[in-house]
Amino acid sequence: MKNIKLIEILSLILAAFVLLSSCGKKDDSDLRWGFTTEPRTLNPLNPANSADGRSILFNVFEGLVKPNTDGTFAPCIAESWTIEQGGLVYNFILREGILFHDGSALTASDIKFSLDTAIAANYAGLNNIKETLILDNNKISVILKTADPEFLPYLTIGIVKEEITDHEINIIGTGPFIIESYTPQRNLVLKKFDNYWQPGLPNLDKITIVFFANFDTLMVALRGGSIDGAFITGAMAAQLDHREFDIFNNRSAAIQLLALNNAKGALEDIRVRKAINHGVDIKGIINTAFFGHGSPSGSPVIPGLRENFKDNLSYPHNIELAQSYLNQAGYNDTNRLSLEITVPSNFTMHVDTAQVIASQLDQIGIKTSIKLVDWDTWLEDVYTNMNYEATIISLDSPIVSARSFLTRYLSDNRNNFINYKNPDFDRVYNLALTETDREKRINLYKDAQIIITEDAASVFIQDILYFIALSGGKYAGALDYPLYVIDLSSIYRISK
Repeated sequence: MKNIKLIEILSLILAAFVLLSSCGKKDDSDLRWGFTTEPRTLNPLNPANSADGRSILFNVFEGLVKPNTDGTFAPCIAESWTIEQGGLVYNFILREGILFHDGSALTASDIKFSLDTAIAANYAGLNNIKETLILDNNKISVILKTADPEFLPYLTIGIVKEEITDHEINIIGTGPFIIESYTPQRNLVLKKFDNYWQPGLPNLDKITIVFFANFDTLMVALRGGSIDGAFITGAMAAQLDHREFDIFNNRSAAIQLLALNNAKGALEDIRVRKAINHGVDIKGIINTAFFGHGSPSGSPVIPGLRENFKDNLSYPHNIELAQSYLNQAGYNDTNRLSLEITVPSNFTMHVDTAQVIASQLDQIGIKTSIKLVDWDTWLEDVYTNMNYEATIISLDSPIVSARSFLTRYLSDNRNNFINYKNPDFDRVYNLALTETDREKRINLYKDAQIIITEDAASVFIQDILYFIALSGGKYAGALDYPLYVIDLSSIYRISK
């Protein structure tokens, strides 16, 4: 065992040496940021990108609108817009003077081309576009097939230059940074776009994104100073010397849940699902597995969408009430309920959560086992074939919208892998899609969350709290969006 441990340590030292040498000479005027996964594509119109890939491209490409940190939307390529005919027509006035990274002017034709290309690529949500009309050099109209008063979140998609023949190779956007170089499995260099339309941004001249094989080598580089910042978990934050690093909260913008297969055996019984909900201590999970850091949910919508989030939905931890529901369902000491939780083994945080939940459910009389599987197996058995009892996963959204979190619970949605079916939820959700009054639409989204919770469809645990670690006293300005992105343009140097 000692020899094995020594080999592991030597491997980490060697990996760190290789990564340090790959980073080249460090310039204190640059920011070096660490990621553990690489983009699958640098084309913003390719829906196959990874979450980290989308996060990087957030700094290179821009849409007609851009999300704010509070979940609302700000003008971006479009300086203003109007929504007409109950959400059937979206009219945009384009901002003048926006340039692509090659110095050419953005045109209305580029907008139309980008949206048409994204539709052809089956980009989520955009198939509702019937036509994009160019009304003038700086005016376009997006006409939908069916009215949708909340279509704006889909229009954050990155705009590309029409004349480019291969958008997988020629990476030209209008964002605050230009991709200067990309060496797979090593790094991606972002350079400040001097002609960016927004005065004063970006704050830094250069960002080098360094790719790591795993979090162990990333942490070695972070401690050693070859990178200046990275997304880290609570467990990783606890390992850092907080005198040397500034640690900022950053939500994962995803709901971690104990997903219950509502069509599987005992879980068809709402009394069993309520027993499980009362048996799970969310605060205990956050304290034990996440070092006390997390945003309890109780809802399938992330708390970061403050306007649409319905709070106070979590089931109170109550062992006696949980046992009462189990007894009503016919389970007791002589007839114990068994529950198997299938967990993707590559997500340590979900494995840790499963272990805590297994211990908690044992206290109410449920015999819980944990089945660890690799990611591909989880995708096939759990997500696709729905051959499971319970699982722990985090569900995110590629756009800032409550609907994107709620739509997977529709009875006929192929992504409804928990097999939840309730006609009342379907009715309320579908009403929200066409409701033009903003306050009424918000209330409908909240009603939909209440219905799911009252059905104890699953145990909605938290929006896992990640952290941004930055070299102490050197950088500031990190923003926290209700979306998994890193806005590198806002980060600035506070000392030399």
